[in-house]
Amino acid sequence: MKKLLIACCALLLSVGSFAQDPNFYIYLCFGQSNMEGNARYEAQDTVVNPRFQVLSAVDNSEVGRLKGKWYPARAPLCRKGTGLGPADYFGRTMVENLPENVRVGVVHVAIGGCRIELFQKDKYKEYIKTAPEWMKGMLKAYDDDPYARLVEMAKLAQKDGVIKGILMHQGESNTGEKEWPLKVKDVYDNLLADLNLRGQEVPLIAGEVVNADHGGTCASMNPIIATLPEVIPNSYVISSAGLSCAFDHLHFDAAGYRIFGQRYAAQALKLLGVGLPTAEELMERTVPASTNMHGCDFPRLDQDNRAYFRLFAPDVKRLQVDVCGKRYDMLKDEKGWWSAKTDKLVVGFHYYFLLVDGFSVIDPMSNTFFGCSRMASGIEVPEGKEGDYYRTQNVPHGQVRTVTYFSESQQKFRRCVVYTPAEYEKNTKKRYPVL
Repeated sequence: MKKLLIACCALLLSVGSFAQDPNFYIYLCFGQSNMEGNARYEAQDTVVNPRFQVLSAVDNSEVGRLKGKWYPARAPLCRKGTGLGPADYFGRTMVENLPENVRVGVVHVAIGGCRIELFQKDKYKEYIKTAPEWMKGMLKAYDDDPYARLVEMAKLAQKDGVIKGILMHQGESNTGEKEWPLKVKDVYDNLLADLNLRGQEVPLIAGEVVNADHGGTCASMNPIIATLPEVIPNSYVISSAGLSCAFDHLHFDAAGYRIFGQRYAAQALKLLGVGLPTAEELMERTVPASTNMHGCDFPRLDQDNRAYFRLFAPDVKRLQVDVCGKRYDMLKDEKGWWSAKTDKLVVGFHYYFLLVDGFSVIDPMSNTFFGCSRMASGIEVPEGKEGDYYRTQNVPHGQVRTVTYFSESQQKFRRCVVYTPAEYEKNTKKRYPVL
């Protein structure tokens, strides 16, 4: 009995040595350069909700991170010298649509240019022997075993939260290999086993490479990627259709990564039972802007003064909305509808433009106004009750009258404007001052 008590106490101490938060959702991210982050991040990518965190897999002096520590997940998430990737806006979209008590963390390990074999436990050593010189420095950051580093960091993350899924973007370096899905399954199965995870509870979410609609160099790999769910039951493929890319047609650009990350998040949220609002649901909780063209439902405003834009433009490759100098990338669905939501806007009038593949135009659904030295679209963000002092109220009102009279001094008819108060007609004997 005494030994049993001691064993139970030891178990309780081991369990109680860390505080695992069931509302801290962890996602493992791995792959090659598109997951690593190939686009230069911009100012907007360095501001992040602290509920979105990254467990640094390496020391990174660029942003002051130490290996094995949690930090707010501002770009770059991977290593020093990398850029914006899909994981950045995956996390942002997740925390934006999950309850306030839920945090999201990512464990991020990726190597630009690598084949999937680099993450296979029984093949990575042979693969590293043939790795190009430019890759060896990246491999050294992970002690020449990125898979082991991913598992090491994932085990640390499990002390703080719960692994909810695995995000992958890889395939360019294995283009045309029909056995690629089986190799991915090998990596996925090893992660489940090494981290004591259950496949039905931890989905694999994989993204397509740059699509053929943007001249993707490796677009022929997408039909192979599409077969992943046939090999891994709890896996999902995220479309890259319509996403803008870099000049090399191998990597997405910053706008493409932002939208790609949102698409990854939409799938993860769906698996959690949280759907992104449909256009119909959005219209139920927002109101059209007073500055819209007659009969146009968008732009719209919510009670927090965020503006919502929605346009149908299936042939456009990139669409942004520029509100007073701040640009918001619009998300394109597979039917050709683009949508965007702004930050909270201050009360008052805002000029805005649409950027269609980089060319600035006015919004056909907005009235036009002259501003910024040219014709522009505009959106009026109304005041709340604090603006009642100048709004028309249901109280007695006076009148402004135009009176024509004959001036004896000038010997001609003249016109004057006179304001009479509300009670003027009721008390015709009362005299009033005149200005």
